Amino acid sequence: MFRDRDEAAHRLADKLNAYRGKHPLILGIPRGAVPMAKVIADKLNGELDVVLVRKLRAPGQPELAIGSVDESGWTYLVDFAEVYGGSADYIEAEKRVQMETIRQRRVQYTPIRPPISPSGRIVIVIDDGLATGATMISALHGLRAKKPARLICAIPVAPPDTLAKVADLADEVVCLEAPPFFRAVGQFYRHFPQVDDDEVIAILQKS
Repeated sequence: MFRDRDEAAHRLADKLNAYRGKHPLILGIPRGAVPMAKVIADKLNGELDVVLVRKLRAPGQPELAIGSVDESGWTYLVDFAEVYGGSADYIEAEKRVQMETIRQRRVQYTPIRPPISPSGRIVIVIDDGLATGATMISALHGLRAKKPARLICAIPVAPPDTLAKVADLADEVVCLEAPPFFRAVGQFYRHFPQVDDDEVIAILQKS
C-alpha cells in the first residue's frame, strides 16, 4: 500500500494542505512517526515537535498494546487487557517502566528547551499507522487538556474500528487507508525499518 514512510508522509501532507501557511504544530509519536512529521511540517510550513506516549505491552507479547500512558502518567487500557494477563499489579509495573522511558526520551529529545505548547494552536498528531490505537488515544487525550485551537489525528492506515475510537478525541481524523483485514501496521509498507533515537534527535536538532 505504501512504499515507505516517506511516501506515506507526502501523501498525508497533500491531504492536510488546507493547513499550509497556518503555522500548524506537527507532533510525531516517536520513534517511527518523527521522520514523517518532519516531511509534513516542511510541506505545511509548520513547526515540528514530539508528543511522548508509550504503549503498555501485553505480558510475553511486547508488540501487543494492552494500553498506553502519556507524559503526565494518564493511562488508557484496551477492553481486552485482562484477557492477555494485564492484572492491576502487572499494569502498574509496566507503567513505571514506560514512564521511565518517557523521561529518558524527553531528556534526549529536547534537552535545551521545554516541549512546544499546543495551547491555541492547530495541532496535527502523526503516527505511521494505528493498530489498537492505544498510543494515539493517550496522545490526543493529553493534548486536548492543553486546549489546542484544533486537534487533528493524521495517519496513513488504521482499521475502521480503531478510527472510530480516535474520532471521539480529535476534531478531525485524516486517514489514507482503512482496510478491514488488519494484522499489523508494517504489513502495509514495503519498506518499514526501525527508526532509532539518534535519527529522532538529529531531526529535532535540525528543526
